[in-house]
Amino acid sequence: MADIPVMAIPTEVDEVTHAQTLARRYRCEFIDLKNFRIQHEVIRSVPVELMFRYNFVPLEQQEDRIVIAVSDPSRLMVLDEISSLLGQRVLTRVATLSQITDLLKKTEQSQRVLDEASEGLTFDVISSEDNPDENISIEKLTSEEDISPIIRLVDTTIFTALERRASDIHIETYDDSVVIKYRIDGVLQAAMAPIAREHHQTILSRIKVMSELDIAERRVPQDGRFRVRYKTRLIDFRVSIMPTVHGENAVLRVLDKESMSEKFRQLTLDVVGFHEDDLRRFRRYIREPYGMVLVTGPTGSGKTTTLYAALNEIKSDEDKIITIEDPVEYQIRGITQIPVNEKKGLTFARGLRSILRHDPDKILVGEIRDQETAQIAINSALTGHLVFTTVHANNVVDVLGRFLNMGVEAYNFVSALNCILAQRLVRTICDFCAHEVYYDDETLITGGLNPDEWRGFAFREGAGCIECGGTGYRGRTAIHELLDLTDPIREIILEKKPSSEVRRLAQQEGMQFLRESAIDRVRRGFTTLKEINKVTFIEAAR
Repeated sequence: MADIPVMAIPTEVDEVTHAQTLARRYRCEFIDLKNFRIQHEVIRSVPVELMFRYNFVPLEQQEDRIVIAVSDPSRLMVLDEISSLLGQRVLTRVATLSQITDLLKKTEQSQRVLDEASEGLTFDVISSEDNPDENISIEKLTSEEDISPIIRLVDTTIFTALERRASDIHIETYDDSVVIKYRIDGVLQAAMAPIAREHHQTILSRIKVMSELDIAERRVPQDGRFRVRYKTRLIDFRVSIMPTVHGENAVLRVLDKESMSEKFRQLTLDVVGFHEDDLRRFRRYIREPYGMVLVTGPTGSGKTTTLYAALNEIKSDEDKIITIEDPVEYQIRGITQIPVNEKKGLTFARGLRSILRHDPDKILVGEIRDQETAQIAINSALTGHLVFTTVHANNVVDVLGRFLNMGVEAYNFVSALNCILAQRLVRTICDFCAHEVYYDDETLITGGLNPDEWRGFAFREGAGCIECGGTGYRGRTAIHELLDLTDPIREIILEKKPSSEVRRLAQQEGMQFLRESAIDRVRRGFTTLKEINKVTFIEAAR
């Protein structure tokens, strides 16, 4: 069957002009798919492989005929073939080829391929010779190859996760089904309808084969890795298998090192999301000759990204920068990075001791977990090194108690500290479907806002569209609170005053808390009130 040729169009403007010319020539209506409301039930009624084979998008159903968008209305034989295969008359609209291609990728393609891949699953023996370093593409997944349904399901799940910008794939087992979810912008979303429970072990076996894990072992946790090639990039997946009461669960962490390494070359603190005043102060502290810069927050709050951005700004050929991390997920050129390997005895503490013998100027310790690592890091900061590190705590004040509870001497700790930065991530509003909304007084009060101040304020929200997968959010930004270790703050800590007094004094000195930083993002139209209420305490509003 004839395929529609892909025409080389230099720019988006030229492509639109070209499509409009074709529409006029063949007396068809030109349609801009970016602003067109797609009818998902119509797309579901058309076989997915037909849409990809002929590069068309079904737009709407009109009694005995279907309206479709194509890029080249001159291919009458192709249109007749589509009409014959669909069994109904076709009404043609003209759109640009790139819009059609993007739409096919971003709307129902992923869902349809997943649904078809999960239909009629049978038990297949999966050969251990399967090559984990394989190409994943939509052409492969929708081809006519005789491929095992389980292999097709797992490969398609991975491909769709990459298309949707997922950071993790969760495979969860229940008593009657298997549920697959994606974590996108920090939030879990269902990838497809639940799969029958009897296919659970075959799916897990396929993942274990790809990760070179023991298929027979089902009672203890296992960790592995595999790699796929996607759009010319090599992407690593870190796999964790965990036994539960209903069987094994799996989490696949996406590690797009090539893409991230490229981004990290240009990564600076400007893109992390700092308030102007906090950014100015934080930049001052990361350029100090020695001391400790401490970043705190829960897992997945972007602490490592912030520290990488800081290192990227201050690195130079004159300084030696060494990091010890668990694991080294992204590599930065010009910095010596050491991975923790506890099985071989390379812990944070042992690695940090060795680093100090390598004459570093600046050190990054991935995480402080115990008293020994804390003590060495503090001593390093006191003896002329600039130390960047992270610790798990809820806010900047809790960090102080965390270190003191580890048995660290308060005087040394306070003397070493330059600043403490607490960080969280909030989802940003999708620019493609953003619109203004107004809240009533009750909603404002529930959200911790003063109605007198916020009444009549135009809040931004995302309605949900193709670009954001219907969530109304696309991407994330950080909110911060930065505690300067000024002399009055140091004194009050050494006097072991309650954390509430430390907080009060910090506020008097002009510190902006996480909640205030979050409200500032709402005021500037970056995120929504609902999102910041999920991430910060409403009671903390001032």
